[in-house]
Order: sequence, then C-alpha cells, then structure tokens
Amino acid sequence: MVEIIDYSNIYDENIKDLLVELGNYISSIDREGYNRVTNEFREEYYNKTMDDVKKYEGKIFLAKENNNIIGLIIGLINNDEVDTYDFKAPKRGRIVEFIVSKNYRASGIGSKLFNTLEEYFKSVGCKGILIDVFSYNESALEFYKKHGYFNRTEEMMKLL
Repeated sequence: MVEIIDYSNIYDENIKDLLVELGNYISSIDREGYNRVTNEFREEYYNKTMDDVKKYEGKIFLAKENNNIIGLIIGLINNDEVDTYDFKAPKRGRIVEFIVSKNYRASGIGSKLFNTLEEYFKSVGCKGILIDVFSYNESALEFYKKHGYFNRTEEMMKLL
C-alpha cells in the first residue's frame, strides 16, 4: 500500500537517490548531451533544492511503500500576485521536481503525488501551477496533458 507523506529529514538519502535517478534519466534522453550528473550532483543539487524549498515556501511530498520512498514531488511558491503595466497574474505554484522510481511507474503513484501537491497549492491560495518539462521527456508531457496542463509558452533552440 502506497501512502503519500510530508517531507521528513529522515528520508534525505532517499530524496538524494531519487534526484540522481531523475538526473540520470534526463541526461539519458538529452539529444544534445548538455545535461549530466557529475560526482558533485547528489549533494550539490540536493542542497540547492532544499535551499529553494526553504526560500520559496516549498513543499515536498513523498510516496512511501512499506519503508521505501519510491517517489517525490517538490513544489515552490515563488511569486505573489503580479499586476503591472504589461502583465497580470495570480499567485502560482511551481512544480520543480517530480519522479516516481522506474519500477513503480504507471501504477497511479504519480497521480497521487500530483493531486496532493495541487491540493496544497489550492490551500495556500494559488490560482495556477507552472511546470517546466524537458521537451524530449515525452512520457512526462503526456502525463501532464492528461492532468489538464497545457503549453502556454515554448522555448526553441537552434544548434550552431
């Protein structure tokens, strides 16, 4: 039975493992080879992520089966409502990390994590959620579209 739990520092090593798994996956599908996981990645990326969670009202939810952490989702709230001469937007959350370990995918765990974070964002007054998706991560793109997400902007690239 999988349960979704709040972050606890007793799971820090599991979180690092999942972030490395995600980094390795992204590196493996990067057609240009820009993404990489260095020897420093595990600690440095974990520290940066945790700093962002503290700085931007972040929230971490973990998927736990028995005593194993098999997935995580991390969200930040890094803005208030914006109302300027050229842009008006409500308070929004941002999903910055999301992974279900390879052996547990396509079992509904991702949806549980996703729904839990969405409910959290609603509870703190967010009116929308942003997520950046690596264009080559086709399974993630399908998952997000299935959950009601849509492209609002696109970044394009040309190799020289």
